[in-house]
Amino acid sequence: MSNIVVIGAGPAGMMAAIVAAKAGHQVTLLEKNEKIGKKLFITGKGRCNVTNACEIEGLFSNVMEHDKFLYSAIYGFDNQSVMQFFENAGCKLKIERGQRVFPESDHSSDVIRALDSQLKLAGVNLLLNREVDSVLTQKLVDAEPEQGTVVEDSADKYKKKKSGKKKLKQTAVITGVKLKNKEVISADCVIVATGGISYVLTGSTGDGYQFAKDCGHSIAELSPALVPFQIKEEWCKELQGLSLRNVTATVEVEGKKIYSDFGEMLFTHYGVSGPLMLSASSYYVHKAKGKQAKLFIDLKPALTKEQLDKRILREFDENKNKQFKNAITSLFPAKLLPIMPLLAGINPDKKVHEITKEERERFVDVIKNLEMTISGIRDYNEAIVTKGGVNVSEVSPSTMESKLVKGLYFAGEVLDLDALTGGFNLQIAWSTGYLAGMSAAGVE
Repeated sequence: MSNIVVIGAGPAGMMAAIVAAKAGHQVTLLEKNEKIGKKLFITGKGRCNVTNACEIEGLFSNVMEHDKFLYSAIYGFDNQSVMQFFENAGCKLKIERGQRVFPESDHSSDVIRALDSQLKLAGVNLLLNREVDSVLTQKLVDAEPEQGTVVEDSADKYKKKKSGKKKLKQTAVITGVKLKNKEVISADCVIVATGGISYVLTGSTGDGYQFAKDCGHSIAELSPALVPFQIKEEWCKELQGLSLRNVTATVEVEGKKIYSDFGEMLFTHYGVSGPLMLSASSYYVHKAKGKQAKLFIDLKPALTKEQLDKRILREFDENKNKQFKNAITSLFPAKLLPIMPLLAGINPDKKVHEITKEERERFVDVIKNLEMTISGIRDYNEAIVTKGGVNVSEVSPSTMESKLVKGLYFAGEVLDLDALTGGFNLQIAWSTGYLAGMSAAGVE
């Protein structure tokens, strides 16, 4: 029986601890907070989007980078397995629009309660208010990296190919962890599941990145992801609180489209947020962060420009002697009414019968291409996940074990893995946590 220490009682850490303990090993789960699942509690606005019930290919297509790294993890514990796990643990689930899976009660506390019950049933030794200072290792003798072939992951099996790169070889072995209170806990395996650095108040302070670096790992560049945009235009702030549904958003960088989708958005005091903008931000941080970017909103995506122009003409015919600002009230929410004429360069007090064809065409163009300048993104306190993390090329995709330190495993957001909204990030946590726990327990 091995002694396994799991650092972090988030989704990945709890899943890893449960499966390792159920396999018959002594498992200690360390959590710096006063309770488990602190970030999990606030996910999905307190409802907890547990996973997504899409076809398995959809799980991979919603991962921003390194989706192939997840083949073993997701095929080993997919979305159907996650749903069955929670149903068996007494947490009834439901499927909503976009195949999003939530607890039937709409309370994230039920998800946490199910995990807590499984931790107890499995006999996991849960230690709260225990902050880890460092991961302890011991160097292996004659363990220098070798020249040779590099192993690449594929969906079915490993393929070898010739490469001039050095093959990573484990040069150290885990001996335990040291806590901030100086206590040392011996361990045969350590699973780092500390999360990223988004929502700092929940305890996500990047400890795992330091543990990884101390063990020789490199960290891919970090950035907030699934995060609201900051917008340059001042008029945007006047729309604070306005929610728009059924619009199309497009992000262009230096004239090249990097994202376009249909959905909901929200104007804020600093820019834009909402599901559509959060997804757009992940494409931005992966493909264009720091570059000049434009956001275009099509307020009437169901209509072509020609169809929209005909509709406006009908409005004009019915309101010939009204002021322009009073003839367009049926087209937009109230907050947009004073903004749209100004953006189209039309005097809002002008009589409708005086509006020129050129002015009407400009008005149509503004409606179909409401343009904003992205000046940046909000910080980690408003980000749902962290882009970047432990370099996955230094972790075995078939076990989640470090290629540098024997007995060291990684799971969840601490890895350089992130996905779009819809339950996909939690699926990554459950799958990698499950694989790390099973691998540490020696279960194939």
